[in-house]
Amino acid sequence: MKKALIVGTDDYDHCPKLKGCVRNAIEMAAVLRVNGNGSPNFDVRLITSDRDKVTTNILEEAVNELFQGELETALFYFSGQGAINDDVTSGYLVAQDGGGSALGLSVHDLLENANRASPDIKSTVILLDICHSGIAGETTTDSLGRPYPQLGQGVTILSACHKDGVAEKQKNQGRFTDILIEGLQGAASNILGKISPASLYAHVDQTFDAWDQRPIYKANVQQSVNLREVEPKIPTEILRNLPLYFWTPSYQYKLDPSYEPNRGEESEKLKNIPVIDSNVKIYRQLQKCNQHGLVTPTSYPFMWHSAVYSSTVKLTALGAFYWRMAKKGSF
Repeated sequence: MKKALIVGTDDYDHCPKLKGCVRNAIEMAAVLRVNGNGSPNFDVRLITSDRDKVTTNILEEAVNELFQGELETALFYFSGQGAINDDVTSGYLVAQDGGGSALGLSVHDLLENANRASPDIKSTVILLDICHSGIAGETTTDSLGRPYPQLGQGVTILSACHKDGVAEKQKNQGRFTDILIEGLQGAASNILGKISPASLYAHVDQTFDAWDQRPIYKANVQQSVNLREVEPKIPTEILRNLPLYFWTPSYQYKLDPSYEPNRGEESEKLKNIPVIDSNVKIYRQLQKCNQHGLVTPTSYPFMWHSAVYSSTVKLTALGAFYWRMAKKGSF
């Protein structure tokens, strides 16, 4: 089972209102509920300030419920105001009624809940689209000398900025979530169509440039976490065939004109060489692998030349990785 708590707050009683946080939460909930093929993914609870009063009590109760029971993955997402209480050097997810010293849900308490849930909950993923979110999981102590909780086993945090991220970045906070959603929709998937927190961070990190606020990724994991699945970039039946075409990871597969029905300017010269349907089928599979960086020609820039001029193709390093996975029967 996979469970997600998604929170978005635009409206606040004691601090400036925001725009886009509710929209962020609604869109995040929608993309996490189902996989790319429509199959169920996360069981989502959505809390937004347009229909709920997002108080500290409601946040604390919802977080406690999130980390109850035995789960494959628990996911927490928050879009709204973030703050640091300088008196105790503690980070907060600001609740709708938060003000003064009672700002909302303590990041300290959030992490302690996540840490205590292991091993009943195998993996916890925390996504924070707030200012100062980088304080989560930081190895430091507050002003009273209490240590912040370290990341427990299986806990991953992906936050919009470092702990000193300035408040004016709030007006741009929707961009971080937009990129997360883009990644979850498929931009961060691997060849098999699986999206992990690490691949999601890689997508986010590559999208921001050097002048942008930098996202933060922290993890204490020993196994892969699957956040969502979309259509594989290469069908698994093609990947399973890699050891049939390449006897070893370094083997070079020989092509010839019988693999290529579209011979272009070489058509007349090659008219006496028949096209073999079974070879064309293999060739199309190898072309698909070439498009996604698993196979590359050895002597020419394009697959077409390798076939027409009877040359070879080989596995790339990525192709060799999937060759080994296919050999082990991993998919």
